Amino acid sequence: MNPKGQAELLPIFSLLLVATMWGIFWYPLRLLNDAGLGGVWTTLLAYGAALLLGLPMLWRYRLECRQHFIYLLGIGLASGWCNMAFLMATLDGTIVRVLLLFYLSPLWAVLLGHFILGERMSNYGRVVMLVAMSGALMMLWVPELGFPWPQSSADWLAISAGFAFALANVLVRMKQEISITNKAISAWWGAIIIGLVWLLFDGVVLPEVGYEIYAGAIALGLFGFALATVAVQYGVTHMPVHRSAVILLFELVIGTAAAQLLTDEVVRPVEWFGGSLILMAAWLTTRRQLGHPD
Repeated sequence: MNPKGQAELLPIFSLLLVATMWGIFWYPLRLLNDAGLGGVWTTLLAYGAALLLGLPMLWRYRLECRQHFIYLLGIGLASGWCNMAFLMATLDGTIVRVLLLFYLSPLWAVLLGHFILGERMSNYGRVVMLVAMSGALMMLWVPELGFPWPQSSADWLAISAGFAFALANVLVRMKQEISITNKAISAWWGAIIIGLVWLLFDGVVLPEVGYEIYAGAIALGLFGFALATVAVQYGVTHMPVHRSAVILLFELVIGTAAAQLLTDEVVRPVEWFGGSLILMAAWLTTRRQLGHPD
């Protein structure tokens, strides 16, 4: 493949990596929570470790920070709220409802991309988005839970996390001149700020758990969250938001497969069919990306 083709494929691979990682992150998070380390402290430790990793780079890009402070603040707070709200929603709410409400994010991304970035979807893009969202609904819809209107604090956290995710991606896409490094570091300190504010209002004390539990949260931040953040910033920066939103839905497919392998949950045929639609949408998006932008 020529260098141009490789450059166009790299954002796609980056987003697929992110979707794969977040599709399995729930498992170590659940283990840490069961071990006594709640969601807020897990977030603080994991993203604190990631931020320490990025501090030397932050000094290198300090001039860029001053020039684009408002945008980096927006990326940080939006990403931070997304991470914290989604994590707390999955721990406190019904996972199916949480996922269904969070994965309205592609719709928010399309609307925000239209009004903020001026991105216009072609008829091809609309069809691909329809295929992807149909697949997501097939995978997540459970009639017994009723219409997915927010009914609890966990539901509201999930829907706000999805909106914050879309907003963060639009802000990342908006400022192409800001380095991927600065965008990623902003997401890390944003998560820490939101976590500290959450502690202030919730009064969650540091749990008494073994050092290996703390080490697990730190390792998750260094080898999981840090890589995932850089990858998503890169992918979203180099691709229209409505396309990146479709590819990120691949997380549902990975999450469903992981749940079947790691838990006693059984995947229904309709869920496999929905996953196939998401895969098809991702493939169609990849073809379009390689074929050239709308």
